[in-house]
This record gives sequence, C-alpha cells and structure tokens, in this order.
Amino acid sequence: MASEPPCAPGSPEAPDKGKKTVSQQCEVQPLLVPSGDIAHPPQKLPRAALVRGYGRFHLSIVEARQGQLLSGLDPLEVGRRSLPLEKHPMPEEKFWGDQESLSKIPFKIMKGHSHIVSSCNFCVDDTKLLSGSYDCTVKLWDAVDGSVIRDFEHRPNAPVLECSVTADSKRTCSHNCLGHFLGRIIAASYDKAVRAWDLETGKLLWKINHETFIASCKLSPDGKYVVSALDVDRGICITDAENATTVSHIKMMNRFPCASDHHSRSLTACCFDPDSQKVASVSLDKSIKIWDITSQATLLTITKAHSSAISNCCFTFSGHFLCTSSWDKTLKIWNVHTGEFRNCGACVTLMQGHEGSVSSCHFARDTSFLVSGGLDRTVAIWHVGEGYRKLSLKGHSDWVTDVAISNDKKRVLSSSKDRTMRLWNIEEIDQIPLVIKYKKALGSKVKQCEVCDRPFSIYESDIFSETVTKCVFCRMDAKDLSAEASSSSGGED
Repeated sequence: MASEPPCAPGSPEAPDKGKKTVSQQCEVQPLLVPSGDIAHPPQKLPRAALVRGYGRFHLSIVEARQGQLLSGLDPLEVGRRSLPLEKHPMPEEKFWGDQESLSKIPFKIMKGHSHIVSSCNFCVDDTKLLSGSYDCTVKLWDAVDGSVIRDFEHRPNAPVLECSVTADSKRTCSHNCLGHFLGRIIAASYDKAVRAWDLETGKLLWKINHETFIASCKLSPDGKYVVSALDVDRGICITDAENATTVSHIKMMNRFPCASDHHSRSLTACCFDPDSQKVASVSLDKSIKIWDITSQATLLTITKAHSSAISNCCFTFSGHFLCTSSWDKTLKIWNVHTGEFRNCGACVTLMQGHEGSVSSCHFARDTSFLVSGGLDRTVAIWHVGEGYRKLSLKGHSDWVTDVAISNDKKRVLSSSKDRTMRLWNIEEIDQIPLVIKYKKALGSKVKQCEVCDRPFSIYESDIFSETVTKCVFCRMDAKDLSAEASSSSGGED
C-alpha cells in the first residue's frame, strides 16, 4: 500500500482524526520520501506554495508561544496550558516621607480633624498629643497608635487658634482626691474666649470672654498663669490658671497710640520664660518686647528685629535666649539680657532653611537643636551651635502651622493646613549623613570651645576668625560679665 501524501501547505487543518495543524503534520511527514522509493520521486511543489507554507508554519509557532504566555493572564482562559509565571519577591514597603535623598526619617500620619490643624503639643510624658483645629475642636491623641482618646466637650463656637498644656515636670499645684496633679489644657478661639479643661477628666473648668480677638495663649511652665495676646488692644492679659481671675492687663492706651512701651500693630504670639516671671511678645510691627509680670512694665524692646512681620517666638530652657521666626523666611536668636543680636561667630541668621515664611519654632530641652515649620510645607531641624539647617522633613501637602519636640528629643510633631499631624521619629538623626551645602558654600570650619567644649563654626570671611576660641554663648556670657564689672566700677568712682 502506498504511503499517504504529505499535507497540502495551503490547507489550515488536516482531515485526520486528531486534526493536527499543518505545522505538526509537516514535522511528522517531511516532503522527502525514503531512499528506497527512488522509482517514484516526489512531485515538485510551486515556489509560491512553499513560501505560503513557511509563513503559516512560522506564525503558528509565534502564536503558540504567545498563547502560552498570555493564557495565564486571561481570567477567561480555562483550557489552554500556560507556563508558570516567575514569581519575583515584592520589596517590603517602607513608609518614608519625601525627605532629602540621604535622609530617611519614619513618621506617622494622624487624621481626625476636618479643617486646618492650628496647634500641636506633647503632653503626659510624651505619651499623649494635643491638637487644636479650625473645626472648633481640641483633641487628645495616643502617641503610640495615633488614635483619638478624647474630644473635649463644650467646644468653642469658632476656630481654635492655639492650645497649650501644663508642663509634665511642673504641673498645677492643686491636687484631686486621689492626690494626683491636675493637668490643665487651655485653648483660645476666634469667639474671643479662652477655655480651660481638666486633662484627666476632660471637664471644662472655666471660660473667660475678652472684648477683642485673642492672637495667642500660653500656660506658664509652673502651671499658675495663662497669658493671652490681645489683637486690638496690642497688649497682654495675665490670668490665674486656678480661679480664672485677672492678674494684670497690659494694653495700649488710646491716647498714647505711639507709646514706646507697647506694640504699634497687632500681636502675633507670646510665651513665658522658664521661670514664669517674664513674657515675650512679637508683633506685625517687627518688634520684640519682654514684659515683667510683677511690675507690669516693659523690660526690653527690640525694634526692627526682622525685615517683615514676626510670626512666633520661644525661649531656651535656660531663659537666656529667645528665638523668633518671621515672614522674611529667617529665624533669629537673641540675648534677652542685653537685647543684642547674635552678630558674632557661629551664625548671624538662621537662614536658607525655608523657601517661604517661617510660621513656628521650638527649642529642644537641652538647646542642642531647634525645629521650625514654614509655609513651604517643610519642617527644618537646625543645629543651634553651628547655625545651619541639619535636616529638612518633607511630607505635608500644605503649610506647616506649628511644631513641637518631645522631652527625650526623639520625636518631632508638626501640624499643618492639610488637616493632619505628623509624628517624626528623629532618634537616629545623628547617624544620618548630612549634606551641609550652605555651610560649605560659606567656607566655614569647626572649632571646639575652650570653655564648654561645644563645637561651633567660624567662617573664613569673619575678621579675627583665627583668634576666636570660644563659642557664641560663652562669648556673650563673658561680655555680660564685663559689662556688669564696668558698670559696678563706674558706680564706685
């Protein structure tokens, strides 16, 4: 019986039972016959038929391979056999912010307010967080899981501008029936009222109504007083935190609108010194004033402290220096005993850290670094001794309104116009490689103070840079001592 002829190259399917494709039959039955059938040589096929046959053979292989690869991705594919897809290990997702390329600072995002978060604080040994918002609420948060613990009742009728809490080390002197210290929370709002709540129970303790708007309010470190910066009055009001009685009310008299003892424009912020005896206030008039609570007098006035309005202020924990932030994109540190600006040595101005107005500032407990927030949506960490920006924390999608530092210096809290708070973990900040580009651009070199061993920078452009052997703090202290000695000697003469 003669063998079956090879399949026709032009037909898509063969007529046998298995219905093999053209390519499969051509692989099984080649066109050449065995050498024993020389008597019947195969018939020659037209050249065009061979070309068409090769094209279909090539396409069938490509289609088969594509079908094997794509069938595993087709949810409707059931019958085809697919090659197993290679499983690549997924990289572990890390929740970092959008920091600089060499900085990886982890953070937590806390969402709970429906409007701008205007103020933030650490409290209860850094285990709790306090926030005030334009949604007319004051909230207490758990610093571990970021959940809201308490939404204080009897809330204000207008946006909360600022809130403050008693310091953990010096809480209010009154005790409850269990013998525990009573922590207090105060908040100022646009309804011209200051409210105080009990930190443990959330009970409203008192409410004070003012005749004008309140620009800022702070509790004293010892928890005894509340200071309120009044907008229209351009002065301050000191209130007893226990019974809400007015201790002193220093305001501008209408008949003396240009009096040197008062601000000429609205106040923006105020704060107590560590001894709870003095109050610093800053204003839109670019000036700084230090008030004495007992004498109700102005102890110090620094005019034209910045080239634009001053937004906030904070004392160091020693009380010798005051930091001010401004709309001119800079921060400055002042000696409150002499009123002299730090114009020698380490840093003339804390600048080139923010691209927009600086809204807030806060010193670490040991004054080793300073944290500031700005309208450029960043949080800057400054090296105080050397006067440069050590780190920039990016992640907020809108203005940073307030900043705070934990007592252990391991965390930074920031609030923003984007309705969130962020808790940054800066515990390993000293191990992060830094790019000190501004410092290098100024051509600075680091020295060590011969008095306190504090590192400080001297710029090559400074006169007598080679002869300076003390940091700016020790030089200021020495200058104060020499001034006192000269005044005492002059009195004896």
